[in-house]
Amino acid sequence: MFKNLSKLLSQIKPSNHALLQKAQVHLDNLTKPVGSLGRLEEFAAKLFTIYEGKFPLQINPALHILAAGDHGVVQEGVAQNPQEVTHLMILNILKGGAGISVLAKQNAMDIILLDSGHKGICPEDIRARKINLLEETGNIARERAMSDELCEKLILEGANTVFQAHQKGYRIFSIGEMGIGNTTPATALFAKYFHLDPQEITGPGAGLSADRVVHKAKIIQKALDRHDKEEKKDSAFHILASLGGFEIATLCGVVLGASALKFPVIIDGFISTSAYAAAFCMHNAVKDYAFLSHASAEPGYQKIMEKLQEKPMLDLSMRLGEGTGAALALGLLRSAQTIYNEMATFQDANIQTDTYHTK
Repeated sequence: MFKNLSKLLSQIKPSNHALLQKAQVHLDNLTKPVGSLGRLEEFAAKLFTIYEGKFPLQINPALHILAAGDHGVVQEGVAQNPQEVTHLMILNILKGGAGISVLAKQNAMDIILLDSGHKGICPEDIRARKINLLEETGNIARERAMSDELCEKLILEGANTVFQAHQKGYRIFSIGEMGIGNTTPATALFAKYFHLDPQEITGPGAGLSADRVVHKAKIIQKALDRHDKEEKKDSAFHILASLGGFEIATLCGVVLGASALKFPVIIDGFISTSAYAAAFCMHNAVKDYAFLSHASAEPGYQKIMEKLQEKPMLDLSMRLGEGTGAALALGLLRSAQTIYNEMATFQDANIQTDTYHTK
């Protein structure tokens, strides 16, 4: 178990990049033109390095960790839907009716829902766990989202969820979120971490009109100004505590925990990527273990990818959240595993690599 954030960060090490070359030699010797499976080969090589060169690749079973939380900044009129929808969607997820519920089932992905702090009480369910008694973050336009102590607790809860799941045999993880208003703290984090203008990266979230998007950007700028004026420390951790969300901090911990334990972690869309960004800014080596699943339709996402130097696996114009993009990306990683493990080599097929003719 991870006892504190410092210990958690100290256990994260870069993957062995030399194994990428070994993986590529194997991929180039499969019965296909070199590079002809495109990014599937990239994914397979990265999985090979994460699993430290073990063959055959074994990435199953998979666990999706979904964190939920409410946000005080909703008071500023930044969300299209009422805050009660957070609770209603949590119930829908647990009952199996949400987008992530059906896609996870289709893709043989188990789900655990972490109630990181929302206005409602989750029913007792083996797939849900409450980890914070507060009902919502502070209104980031006027105050800190949470204390440093609570932020660290939520990070550790996320990391230790991975630890406990790994003891049960899970070998790959993904993250998703639920929380009305959470594109606002996510955008604030991106703006602060990567020195981006809120007016350029603020989007409609669940469907704000153009004039309300302008208002939302002003609220985010107000939160940034408040942070710069009041905060004495400006580390990645303190930025998360000041501007983030309960669920974002929890998912940051999942990314850190998976990286410390050397397991792949699939990142969902806009909000989940803000959790990844927080983890990345705390320890750059998490990049070696993360797969960014899909390009969010939020307008600022491309700029964020440029700052992270990442290219998402899919671009389907999705913006639902919950982890739906991560569920789809899992299928691609399983395909990458399969080609690496099961395709014949030229030697197996008795084919000369230079001519493709049978010997």
